[in-house]
Formats: sequence, C-alpha cells, structure tokens
Amino acid sequence: MSIHSVSRNQSHLVWDNSIQPILRVKEGDTVKFDCLDASNGQINPETTVISVASLVFSNLDQVNGPIFVEGAQPGDTLKVEVLSIETADWGWTACIPGFGLLNDEFIEPALKIWKLNKKEGFAYFDEAKGIKIPLNPFAGEMGVARKEKGPFSTIPPYNTGGNIDTRHVTAGATLYLPIEVEGALFSMGDGHAAQGDGEVCGTAIETPIVAELRFSVLKDRPYTKTPHFRTPSINVSNEKYYCTTGIETDLREAARSAVRHMVMYLEQEYKLDHVEAYMLCSVAADLRMHEVVDMPNYLVGMMMPSSIFSQQHN
Repeated sequence: MSIHSVSRNQSHLVWDNSIQPILRVKEGDTVKFDCLDASNGQINPETTVISVASLVFSNLDQVNGPIFVEGAQPGDTLKVEVLSIETADWGWTACIPGFGLLNDEFIEPALKIWKLNKKEGFAYFDEAKGIKIPLNPFAGEMGVARKEKGPFSTIPPYNTGGNIDTRHVTAGATLYLPIEVEGALFSMGDGHAAQGDGEVCGTAIETPIVAELRFSVLKDRPYTKTPHFRTPSINVSNEKYYCTTGIETDLREAARSAVRHMVMYLEQEYKLDHVEAYMLCSVAADLRMHEVVDMPNYLVGMMMPSSIFSQQHN
C-alpha cells in the first residue's frame, strides 16, 4: 500500500467528469490532502468584516483532486476511511449576504475570527462569558464525479456526495459513495473545526485542514445510491440540551422557526447580539426533525448543548 500527497494548489471549483485526475491510486492506498479553507484563501486571520461582502462567491468551496481509484467502475461503491484530520490554529465564521437559512433576516455581512486551541480541543466563542466550543474537525466536501456532463457547482450536495457538511464524518468514520464514472474521481475540501447539524448561518468554523484518507472499492453494495457513512465510536456523555422548536406546515419553515426562536433565547438569556446568536447556532446547535407524521404540521427542534456555557440559565 502506498501513501500519496495532494497539495493546496491541486484543486478545482466545479464537479465535472472531464477534469483530468491529478493522481491515480490503488485500492488500499492512503492519500494526504492539504486543503485551504472554504474561502479559497480569501479570508485569513487578519481579514475584517469589510472583505466579506466582496468575497468572490464563484471561488468558494474549492475541492482538491480528482483522484482516480483503479478498479472503480460505475455501480460500485467507493469506501473512504477518514484516518486523520488536523486543522490550522485559526478559523472563521461569517454571515454572507444572501446565504444561510435566515438570509432574508440577516442581510448585513458579519465575520468572526477564531483562535483554535488544538492542544485542549476547544475554541472560545466568548471568553468573557465563558462560552467555548469543542473542536470536532471534519471535511464538508467529499464526493466523486457525476455521470452527467458538467460543470456542477460545488456549493450543493449531490447523490454522489460533494458539500455534504455532515459533522459526523470525522477521523475514524467511513464514508460510502456511489460511483458513476470510471475511477470514481474523488475530491475533497471545505475543512471545519466544528459545526452544528444544519450549519444554519451558512458557515461553520471554517479552517484549512490536512486530512489522510484511505480508499477501497466495494462491489456488493447496490443499495448505495446516496452518501452513507459509519461513525466512529461516540463518547456518550451526560450532555444536557436546551431546545427550541418550530411548528409549521412546511418543513423548511419549521426549521427556520426553530432557529429564530433559539436566536431569541440566546439574546435574552446570554446577552448575545442578534448576529452572535445566529453564528453560535451554526457552529454548536443541532437541528432535529422531532415529528413528521402528524399532519398538517411538522415539528423541528434546535438543540443547544448546555456544556458550552459556563453559566446555566432557566
């Protein structure tokens, strides 16, 4: 088995099966990816909020690759084992105008630059208020080329993966992707240091990453029609949550309502400003579908872990 490397400049900005692979690997080989953050280097630790509104959106969410996996054929499944992920010592979270679940309510750009304490595994959201976020690094973008002629944006997810933004695909996890073209043509990027399920403001704690992945081809998984994944062992703790809910006839509107109510709660109880509360929801809280059968209404919850706060409220 061999170990290969992919550098930061070996990237592309669209999914397209006509893009030539930068590397050919055999089953069982490991590839080490060095990935810029999702801004493609447009944001750095010295960037200010003024730069957010002028981000070149077409340059966001670049992915490193593609990787040609020998023996991979359409109808097979690509098994991707996440061996390790290391972040930089900084990250960013932003509200980008026109982007996010509540983009019509948060119309002004905002930016937070984080210092990541990798040794102790957390980042302060607000040190004075004792709010800190545990680090849980993963790559938001992992996917293979589609069979249809491209190009396709890297912003949305597809049946073949892409911007899945799934915080559970961390080191020790395994991702399964349906292969639609010869060689699979795998690419990855969009490093995150932490994120809540939903990534509701449109960004997580975005950060450059170095990730090591191992590839195998499976011939006996015809049911893999979309991305599947197996998580590593989860350390079950005595975590407590505060949960807000949204109840609407439309599932998306129920999710928006749950987030809106959590923002209001954080503003009132923790004295966060409107944008701070929205960003905290994006990096720490999880959206959950609690009820989907009692029509005509859906109930969606937003669950905020209590452990991130040093002081608890009613």
